[in-house]
Amino acid sequence: MAYVKPEEIVENMLQAGAKKAGLPIKDLLLRGFLAGAFLGYATTLAFLAATQTGLGIVGAIVFPVGFVMIILLGLELATGNFALIPIAVKDQRSSIGRLLYNWTWVLIGNLIGGVVYAILYVVVTTKMGHVDPSNIAAAQRIMDVAETKTLGYAQYGFDGTISAFTSALLCNWMVTLGAVMAFTSTTTIGKIAAMWLPIMTFFALGYEHAIVNMFLIPAGILLGAEITIADWWLWNGFPVIAGNIVGGMIFTGFLLYWSFGQKRD
Repeated sequence: MAYVKPEEIVENMLQAGAKKAGLPIKDLLLRGFLAGAFLGYATTLAFLAATQTGLGIVGAIVFPVGFVMIILLGLELATGNFALIPIAVKDQRSSIGRLLYNWTWVLIGNLIGGVVYAILYVVVTTKMGHVDPSNIAAAQRIMDVAETKTLGYAQYGFDGTISAFTSALLCNWMVTLGAVMAFTSTTTIGKIAAMWLPIMTFFALGYEHAIVNMFLIPAGILLGAEITIADWWLWNGFPVIAGNIVGGMIFTGFLLYWSFGQKRD
């Protein structure tokens, strides 16, 4: 049978979390870099599809291609690790130190990958600055969304920060579920179909994903959006990472672990 039962899924999650926590810095950085870049590719594809069709849902339908590449290649995405490694620590298969080690280096790798792809995307889109981004529909949309994800929260002050945090929590509940759904099948096509569903859901709803924003906001800044690096991290970066951690760790990792992973007497 291609279908994997929930108890086996959680065991696979625990094994994956322990394995990821033990990877060396080189692997975390390289795999994190590729994951950040691939999400940048997927985001630009989604924005292109949405602007060409005038339907945001079309962008959401195609966006999961980046996540599929990341999962099938075994790359490192910090938001997925927010669910897998904490339960491995709880199950005494890893340590808090290894958890922090993984999260730190993978976030750095994801950030470098997202920013590098943003630079390359802007070079191509603007023809090295010779084309006004405001005349390019997808580029203008990136600028608008980048401002919404920063200044859009800033105008509400602390309430905006709570909104960003909550949006990030809801986002990573789905994103980590996508990583877990890949364990529900032993076939490649089954894994793709299963993980596609929650990833499409989060993107369609416009929730906040820290790694997507590591491409989107720098790209917006480079294209000319009226925001600063400080705006990025104060109003989006830090609260979104915090929300992604809580959403992935509690609502996917621990709820599944408590339901199916603990030994019964």
